[in-house]
Amino acid sequence: MPLEGLNHYTIRPVDLARTRDFYVNVLGLEEGYRPPLGFEGHWLYCGGNPTVHLIGPRPQREQGWPERVVGPTGLLDHIAFSCTGLAEMRGRLEKSGYKYEERVVPRDRQTQLFVHDPDGVAVELNYPPSETTAA
Repeated sequence: MPLEGLNHYTIRPVDLARTRDFYVNVLGLEEGYRPPLGFEGHWLYCGGNPTVHLIGPRPQREQGWPERVVGPTGLLDHIAFSCTGLAEMRGRLEKSGYKYEERVVPRDRQTQLFVHDPDGVAVELNYPPSETTAA
C-alpha cells in the first residue's frame, strides 16, 4: 500500500483560461495530453510530468458528496499520489469506513481511488494498469 510520491495537484480556478495562461506563459509549464474526462480542463507538464491539473465545472457526482464552491482564490480540488497495492488499500478504506470512488482512466487503464480526508480535502490514489486487471 505504499504511497510512492506526489503525482499532481488540481486547482479549480475562478478563471480557467487566465490561470492556464499564468502557468504556461508566466511560469513556463507546458500544456500536454489530457484524457477525455467529460469536463473542461488542462494538464500542465513540468519536466515531462503532468504536475498541475486545472479543471472547469464538472457534473455533480452520484456519491452524494457536496459540491465544493470556488472561492475568490480558486479551489484546491485534490492532491494525488502514485501508489502500489490497490487491493490492500481497498481493504483498508473499507475497514476504516471511509467512502471512496473508484475509476479506471481511459487509455492507460490505471485505477484511481478518490477519498476525502476528515477535513474534506479530496485525495486521489493512482495505481498502475497492472493492478487494474489483477485487482
